[in-house]
Amino acid sequence: MHADQYNPAQQEVVTLLGAPRGERPEFDAGLREELRDHLEARLEPLITPIESNDFDGDNLFLSKYMLSQVLGCERKFLADRSEPFAWSPAIARGTVMHKAIELSVHWRGENSPLVLVDEAITSLQNADKSIGDYLATCSESERAELRAGTSAAMTQFLECFPSLKTAWRPATESPIRAELHGGLIVLSGKPDLTLGQPDGTVAGKVIIDFKTGGFSPAHREDLRFYALLEALRILPPRLLATYYLDQGRIHSEEVTEDLLLSASERVIDGAHRYVELACGTRQPTVTPGPSCRWCPVQPDCDEGTEYLDGAYEDGSEDW
Repeated sequence: MHADQYNPAQQEVVTLLGAPRGERPEFDAGLREELRDHLEARLEPLITPIESNDFDGDNLFLSKYMLSQVLGCERKFLADRSEPFAWSPAIARGTVMHKAIELSVHWRGENSPLVLVDEAITSLQNADKSIGDYLATCSESERAELRAGTSAAMTQFLECFPSLKTAWRPATESPIRAELHGGLIVLSGKPDLTLGQPDGTVAGKVIIDFKTGGFSPAHREDLRFYALLEALRILPPRLLATYYLDQGRIHSEEVTEDLLLSASERVIDGAHRYVELACGTRQPTVTPGPSCRWCPVQPDCDEGTEYLDGAYEDGSEDW
């Protein structure tokens, strides 16, 4: 596709992501070790409680989801930890979507959203993963709901996002991992999409997350966490972007050392809260919000019930 064939939404993405090398930031080669030293020093007090019998696990595992949970409503965080994980169409949709995007890069012929989604479901169903078991045993109504929701999102992606070229080095859900204190503390993430790569100490990678709905500060924090993981692995990315599929809009943020330090402080705060809550040395606080709608303890939570009653009455929540 030539530049003059891009629609306005696609051209906005191409313009934003296509910065020439001379406009890309350069980071000190020693930054990755500086960040690691800073994290390990601040997280060292957690070694003893993690190794104690009060902590239920061999290590502390932090993902973007776990961080957002523990830094949100702490009572909900503890309640969710006691609930076994279960796949659903809503949860599986993101995984199927990412596989469909991956297939679209190398797909021959017209990219039909539903064909890509069906191929993605087939591929995941044959994979040796828990989602494969879910896709093989889910009901026809669940499968139909999953296909419908993912096809709609995939249609929006193909309409609004430029076709991914292999020269851009696209990667979907590529794992990033950092192990601290010999693996006692693990930071892990899988960005929706990454493009580009570093060139020496010149940043070249762009990390993109796809969302529906409106902007949330949590979306930006998720990407900053990914940026920190990339910085610990090799070199920071140059740009972070959240693409809102149903709006056809992209929100971006340039990566700086201050941003990475802010992300590391958030990890430190989340890790301390997680361990203190898990070991019972911290009383959980309640922070009402939209997530009260699916909190398992909401019926017994006065603050959550009051919040939901008020949100329903003034129409401030999307029901």
